[in-house]
Amino acid sequence: MLAYLAIAAFVTAGLWPSPGTRALAVNPADQTLTEWFLAQGARFWTGDLSLVSDRMNSPEGINLLANATNLLSGIVLAPVTFLFGAPVSFAVLVAANLAGTASGWYLLFARGFRLHRAGAAAGGLFCGFAPAMLSQSNSHLHITAQILIPLIVYCVLRLTRAQTPVRTGVALGLLIALQLFAGEEVLFLTALTLALLTLSYAVVGWQQLRAALRPLGIGLGVAAGLAIVLLGYPLWVQFAGRQSVPNGLFPPSYFSADLASYLAYSPYSLAGSEESVRLAPNATEMNTFLGWPLLLVVAACTGYLFQSAYVRAALVTGLIAAGLSFGPEIVVGGERTGVAGPYVLLEGLPVVDGALPSRFALILVPLIAGLLALTVHEAMQAADLSRYVMTGGIALALVPLLPVQLGTVSRPEVPGFFSAGHWEKCVRPGGVLVPVPLPTPAAPEPLRWATAANVAFGVPEGFFIGPYGAEGRAAMGVYSQPTAALLHEVHQKGTVPVIGPPEREQAQRDARYWNASCITLGPSTFHDELKLTLDGLYGQGERIAGVWVWRV
Repeated sequence: MLAYLAIAAFVTAGLWPSPGTRALAVNPADQTLTEWFLAQGARFWTGDLSLVSDRMNSPEGINLLANATNLLSGIVLAPVTFLFGAPVSFAVLVAANLAGTASGWYLLFARGFRLHRAGAAAGGLFCGFAPAMLSQSNSHLHITAQILIPLIVYCVLRLTRAQTPVRTGVALGLLIALQLFAGEEVLFLTALTLALLTLSYAVVGWQQLRAALRPLGIGLGVAAGLAIVLLGYPLWVQFAGRQSVPNGLFPPSYFSADLASYLAYSPYSLAGSEESVRLAPNATEMNTFLGWPLLLVVAACTGYLFQSAYVRAALVTGLIAAGLSFGPEIVVGGERTGVAGPYVLLEGLPVVDGALPSRFALILVPLIAGLLALTVHEAMQAADLSRYVMTGGIALALVPLLPVQLGTVSRPEVPGFFSAGHWEKCVRPGGVLVPVPLPTPAAPEPLRWATAANVAFGVPEGFFIGPYGAEGRAAMGVYSQPTAALLHEVHQKGTVPVIGPPEREQAQRDARYWNASCITLGPSTFHDELKLTLDGLYGQGERIAGVWVWRV
């Protein structure tokens, strides 16, 4: 487990020298948003239990559960956030998710399934540091938040062994509730995996499954009942509450896996290169890049242990998951084949059709890890040559997949007006501050200013999923008020508009709509042009701790 922690520290080393002024090179915009969510989650300890927050997109707010908000992580890391800032919490979370996931699976393999520790170590390493985990570590921390998943699987394992089904069911229900707030998509994939494994066992290992049905049914019933009680209201807020959305944001055809990507190495692996990104939707969704040597080893291990009911059930489950990852149409080497993929069977299903197809490949990670751990366990018991052939082959297949450091870039320091608390001079408690430029999905940088103040004030617009598409469907961000649109244009073109009474009256109306206490201009492109525009709209600003301020 210390080795896993050391690897995680190495992978995230680029963030540690100065988390406040370093960002992940691949996905800095999502990092900005994740840090804001971590600060929002920390507000739990101040009594803010909101599931619809008015601290972004003021005054309408955002539905936190309709977004990947890392609420549980924000609550747990609140002491770090309050003492050192959300950027430090972000760096800690990136590393902790990797090391914690690896450690959890190691303990499950070694103690829950009682496998040889060498096999458990290899399985844990793959679960925590698979190429998919490194790819998703680029700010998709709701996906890498898998520390509770081995505990969930352990509870199911206890149920199959008829070990205190009621108490275990209670523990499982609590873990399900916690995981929903840590990473709901991972919870969905876990439930799907366990359901497919159970159905596969019904076909290939019925005798083993039949003996476990009664305690499994009791425990799952208790878990489901408790989870419904705990999650009924949050799920209602997510799917029917204020600022909820009726659909997924992205079309499944865009986030589908390329068949050729399974044979390739990702740039997050020792043997990978940047060229392989062309086989993925983008650099954060490289979920399928296992490499042909590992696939050969998986085939060999499957043949070696084919009499095992787990191996046969995992084979069926893995093939289904891989098939779903291709999306509605099979793509090979970037070329669409016109052949429909199994995912077409899910199209139109409520909630499920909002999933990103390539993420179904995440199911393969623990299945393969379990296969590798079990193979090492069996090989270590053997007295013939297979002991060395199988363990050596697994080691050789895993070495090219060892992780490399995540790339980082520099980013501006947050103005002292926000980091040193000067904002309190112009914003009443719980009020709204309008940062200029206003944060948008394409340029969310000003959200960092609110994050530095632990989200103590609200901001208009922002980077979020909300019901602002056609007919109330999901969209990224919100349409701009007239004054915001004017300022966005100045920020993009650098042209100072003509300001007259109509523009000043509209600026006052928009300030009242936002319920704004003050407007601030921080570092930005076309700074001088924005300053002249704001002076024309709101009168002469005053300079405070590195920013211009207009009280409204």
